[in-house]
Amino acid sequence: QVQLVESGGGLVQAGGSLRLSCAASGINTLLFRHITGAWYRQAPGKQRELVASIMGSGSTTYADSVKGRFTISRDHAEKTMYLEMVSLQAEDTGVYYCKLEQTGTWGQGTQVTVTS
Repeated sequence: QVQLVESGGGLVQAGGSLRLSCAASGINTLLFRHITGAWYRQAPGKQRELVASIMGSGSTTYADSVKGRFTISRDHAEKTMYLEMVSLQAEDTGVYYCKLEQTGTWGQGTQVTVTS
């Protein structure tokens, strides 16, 4: 069974940085290489939204609100996905989830709180 575990969330002041990690298990490296991974977030009272995605090829997409501030990456050997977040704003507050798109697997989420 494929599982994802996020880590790296926390409380940070506006302008600060955080790095989220998402470790996959129950999936072999070859398959992981070809799966599109993504980070979503859900702010209080709002719907979950796509923040960034990365294909197995390394091609990336970003929500307009995070372009230039967030960077998604992946390590195939470690079967881990990352989200580097800089210049954080209060609007970035929420629970961040990673997902493997083709399997529909979600992580449990990690809280990011940005204080202004």
